Parts: sequence; structure tokens; C-alpha cells
Amino acid sequence: MAVPGWGDIYDELGVTPVINAIGSVTLLGGSQTSPTVREAMERANSAYVPLAELEDKAGGLIADMLGVESAYITSGAASALVLSTAAAMARDNDDFVAQLPDTTGMADEILIQKKQRYHYDRTLNFAGAKLIEYGTDEGTSEEDLEAAINDKTAALHYVANEKIKDPSVLTIEQVITIAQKHDIPVIVDAAGQVYPTENMGKYAKLGADMVAYGTKYIGTPHSAGMVVGSKTWIDRVRLNSFISFEERRVRGIGRPQKIDRQEIVGVAAAVREWLTMNHEERIAKLDVKLTHIERAVTGIPGVKVEADRDPTGASVFNLFLTIDEKVCGISENEVVAQLKDGDPPIWTRVNPYFGGMQVGMVGLNDGEEQLVAERLVAVLKG
Repeated sequence: MAVPGWGDIYDELGVTPVINAIGSVTLLGGSQTSPTVREAMERANSAYVPLAELEDKAGGLIADMLGVESAYITSGAASALVLSTAAAMARDNDDFVAQLPDTTGMADEILIQKKQRYHYDRTLNFAGAKLIEYGTDEGTSEEDLEAAINDKTAALHYVANEKIKDPSVLTIEQVITIAQKHDIPVIVDAAGQVYPTENMGKYAKLGADMVAYGTKYIGTPHSAGMVVGSKTWIDRVRLNSFISFEERRVRGIGRPQKIDRQEIVGVAAAVREWLTMNHEERIAKLDVKLTHIERAVTGIPGVKVEADRDPTGASVFNLFLTIDEKVCGISENEVVAQLKDGDPPIWTRVNPYFGGMQVGMVGLNDGEEQLVAERLVAVLKG
């Protein structure tokens, strides 16, 4: 392996390390922390601080860097969404904060476009909210949204994806305009919208109140994230957090979603590094890996190769292989399984969203693309 001691700690535990040819996915533990983040976290380890103050100061630093009103560090983007829905329902009422997930007496409906339903909207129910669809499978109009709003509406939810533009769904600008007209907060899932870097402040600047990001995509531990937005609503997020549970002794639902001081410091360091790094160099390295594998598999009979070099977002620089089983004698799922069964195991997948076998570059250590290419060619050629 290109990395000294690759996987040896896992061997000691009896767990087989794998080559990650998917990307920054939960299934394989997120991403790798950068050396800068690791150093910051190690420096944070030796001393204790009041976590409430650390959260506030680190969040303020991040908000300044992004040019937004406020930010709060959470245990991942999913936690940011949970705490945001809790804030939307409980607002400033401590009795409601302690009452959740029982939503009696609160507005508890979160509106979501039917075409934006997705795997992770489960997090929106966690605090007790009810998801209400508006629009149809064909699309959404402003009239659909207006008709869906009532006195039970706690917030509007929007799924940000700068890589895919669907003209049949309302834009974030349209949703925000209607929300502001009715004085309803907007929650945005922007988990992987970290590049171009201006996207990390974009939605809050447009007027979204609570915007969730997964900071694993910028080099923090898998278990970290943040929510950014207006000061009023981020303060309400804080009321539902593990900090509030301990500091104010208000028994909110956020207690299990704690984050340690090292991670808080690591997130602040990661945001600073991400906003100042040479992204052209980062992208060029990914392109070298993608090009190596692309050249190896291009021309194999029965295999259609499509390279995605769009650097937008977090799931970037992927090869998508469409395999004709009649020609190759093997299906996409069987190729995935054979790579996984090898030594070392190489994890790829049939993409659950776009179809085709996905080979991702983001999770590969330098040099691993050569082994992925060799093994992939061997399996495809039988």
C-alpha cells in the first residue's frame, strides 16, 4: 500500500481494511482527516474548556469565514437537520424543547416537494415532525406550495444539489420568497454542497434560516457537521443541543448527539483550510487517478465508460460503467461483488441514484488507483 502501516490497526482488531473506491460515504466511515485537522484536534486534546463557550466561539469564527450570521457545530449533517426541525417546532419555548418528540400544541408539519423526497428525509421525523408533500411526481408550482401552507406548518425543507438542475421543482429562491411571505423558516439540506466554496454560505445569504452541511467532506471526522444561517434560528438550534441539555438543564432531544471538543476545534480548522487551499491542485490529483482507471477500462467490449469530472459538490470525479452482461458474461453487481471479495477488498457500488457501476476517486490513497485499475480489468475480462 502507498500509506505506511495501511490498515494495520484494523488487522489487530480482526477487521479487514478495504480500498475505498466509492467516496466519502457513511458505509465506509466517511473520509480521511487532513494533517491540519489532525494536528488541531491533537492540540485540543490536552486541555479542557467549557464546551458551550467553545461551540459559540468556534461557530462565530466559522460564520465570519463564511460571511453568514451564525453557525453551530453538530454531530454530522443529519444531526443538524434533527436540531433544525426541533428548533422550527419548539422555537424559544423551553417547555416545548423538553416535550419533543411529543408535538402537542406546536406547529409540526415540515413541507417538502414530492420530487425532493429522498433517503435522508428520515432525519426530519426524528424530533416528531410530520413530513407533508406538495407538488406531484411531475413537478411543483408556487401555487402548490401556497396551498400546502397552513397553521400547522413549522418549516419548509429544501434539498440543495448544485450538480443536478431540475426545472420542474421550485428553486431555493422561490421557496425562500414564499416562506418569508408567511414568516416560516426554511431548512436546507446542503450536506455535500461544499465546492465551489461559496456554496457553503450561499443558501444562508439567500435567506435560508438553517442550512446543514457534513464536514466529513472537507476533512473532519465522519461524526462532525454544522448548521449555518440566521442568528435567531441558529440560537434556537442551540436550545435543543446536548450543550443546552447540560448547561441549562433543559431535557431536549439533542443530548445523544454530542460532539467532543477535539471535533469542534477540528471543524473550525477544516473550514479555514478548505476556504484557503489550492483546489485546482486537489482537483488535478483526482483527475490523475480517474484518468488512469478510465484509460485501463476504455475499449473493453461490452463496457460503456462515462467519466464525471464536474468538481461541484462532494461526490466528485467518478467513473460510471455500464456493463452489457451478454457481452461481458458478468453483471455490474457481480463485478462489485468480485472486487469486494479480493485481497485487499476493493469497495465500489452500483450507484443507487444514477445507475451504473460507480468507481470513485475521493476515497483512494495515492497509488491505489493502479490496483483498482488492474483488478477491474481482470474481472471485466474474466
